[in-house]
Amino acid sequence: MNALTVGARAIALDKDGFLVELSDWSADVASALAAAEDIELTPEHWEVLELLRNFYAEFQLSPATRPLIKYAALKLGPEKGNSLHLNRLFKGTPAKLAAKLAGLPKPTNCL
Repeated sequence: MNALTVGARAIALDKDGFLVELSDWSADVASALAAAEDIELTPEHWEVLELLRNFYAEFQLSPATRPLIKYAALKLGPEKGNSLHLNRLFKGTPAKLAAKLAGLPKPTNCL
């Protein structure tokens, strides 16, 4: 099992780098996960991460790409709820990478 060190804490990660315990997530953990992916989180990233966490709270699952895009369009508007915007923010794998940074489980249909 892998671990991510955040401050004095060792956060357990699964083989794909997702949190083992969803309760370990915090803004600092998200920033550390993003740094490991060579991403500096901007307000646009945080907006999507918060959106994902709200989606998970409502539906108890991490959305695949299409539902993520539809949900983002519904909640953030069409200029942010589109594949170009999300792919630019999350290196072409928005559902998988955004779920990881939001501290959520890997979407079930992501490789």
